[in-house]
Amino acid sequence: MAHYAFINENNLVTEVIVGIDEIELIEGIDPETWYGNFRNQVCKRTSYNHNIRKQYAGIGFTYDEVRDEFVAPQPYPSWTLDENNDWQAPTPKPADDYYWNENIQKWVQVENGAQTN
Repeated sequence: MAHYAFINENNLVTEVIVGIDEIELIEGIDPETWYGNFRNQVCKRTSYNHNIRKQYAGIGFTYDEVRDEFVAPQPYPSWTLDENNDWQAPTPKPADDYYWNENIQKWVQVENGAQTN
């Protein structure tokens, strides 16, 4: 069993399906090509354990053709994509018990296990 992402003309993932194992053939064709031809859409394998294409694709992810990897949607408008296709906040996260507050564009400490604004 393998997972496959369908990608539209804007390189956005529109659907992810479970398909046959990537080493099997369908009518003599590799699964990415067969599924893509069947749907008339680009199809790329994705992996839950991040073995290929950087990370598991989800609906709304972008496919970077040059790097052959999936990029998560931008989490906040103020965040920018770095050279590794990872989203970065305007300032580094100080510790695990902080969350990003886009309204004030700062990391805020979680108090008593709950986010506060």
